[in-house]
Amino acid sequence: MGSGFNFDLSKKTHIFHLKVWVLVTIFLGIFILLVLLLLWCCIARKTSRKKNTLPISLIPDVSGEIKEIRIDQNSANHVDRDSDIFNVPEKYSEKDSDKLLVHFKNDKEKNDDGSNQCGSFNCLDKDDSALESGTRRDLEVATNKFSKDNIIGEGGYGIVYRGQLINGATVAVKRLLNNLGQAEKEFRVEVEAIGHVRHKNLVRLLGYCIEGTHRLLVYEYVNNGNLEQWLHGAMSHHGHLTWEGRMKILLGTAKAYVAPEYASSGFLNEKSDVYSFGVVLVEAITGRDPVDDSLPVHEKNLVDWLKMMVAAKRSEEVVDPNLETRPSTSALKRALLTALRGVEGKKRNIDGELESQAKAEVAKQFA
Repeated sequence: MGSGFNFDLSKKTHIFHLKVWVLVTIFLGIFILLVLLLLWCCIARKTSRKKNTLPISLIPDVSGEIKEIRIDQNSANHVDRDSDIFNVPEKYSEKDSDKLLVHFKNDKEKNDDGSNQCGSFNCLDKDDSALESGTRRDLEVATNKFSKDNIIGEGGYGIVYRGQLINGATVAVKRLLNNLGQAEKEFRVEVEAIGHVRHKNLVRLLGYCIEGTHRLLVYEYVNNGNLEQWLHGAMSHHGHLTWEGRMKILLGTAKAYVAPEYASSGFLNEKSDVYSFGVVLVEAITGRDPVDDSLPVHEKNLVDWLKMMVAAKRSEEVVDPNLETRPSTSALKRALLTALRGVEGKKRNIDGELESQAKAEVAKQFA
């Protein structure tokens, strides 16, 4: 039987007079190639689906779409900090990816509590040649150990510091506060969503740093202050916002305003957002803080004071005295009515009767 089997495999066929075993080998090879090609297509498709997702795990996963540069901390310590090894290259060939991830990896080092940590500083965009790779320690140096003098903004999720990298580039470093796990959520949102956004009204997210429980975000630095600084004196040396400027800012803010309570609760509430925006609008109209303990008792609470002034037919007196050009009667009426509608309701134990009276008085005074 064995000799007969060998005879059959050795028999020539009509296909190019090839032997049976040769044809079997060819067909088997073609089948294997087809299977490998199918697997490659599946992997390529899965990779293409993930090409727009930024890595955010403790040790970031790097897809085939992102070029990674790894630097050993021990060897880096012996290299001049101004050398090219610490700089993101300025030019790449067209074959390079649109994104560049620079992963600066430490050897494991001990925290104060004895736990291990691993740091990374990742650059999101290849065009940001001013941004260097580094660790949390590098950002501490850039911000003078997160000095209070370098604070340029604060929020429920974290504090923003002005920093200067060793190459002279100025950046804004946001240090997230790990309260109720909201910092991790905020970090993921910033990296995954804002990291891909390019808009004239948004500062660019240049990179991020992960080290232990620390989460740091690095933005381009734009030295034009924020609404609070312009309204309450920190930017007064540049002058005061005009009425048109204030309304323009608030119109843009209204599209995406979130109440400060979201930082502690983690829950979005439409009523709370509307109320908080109403308070901001009152601040813009009056130029006053929401609560000012230096004022008489009946003027401490800004919203209550505004309603009292409107009910007393003194609406014109609530306008910020620092405005060089006062708003028109119709513009002030629209702003006051919008503000009063925003802060109405029982959420803050506001007297509904006083609310209605105030709005009615506004309508009468500007009729």
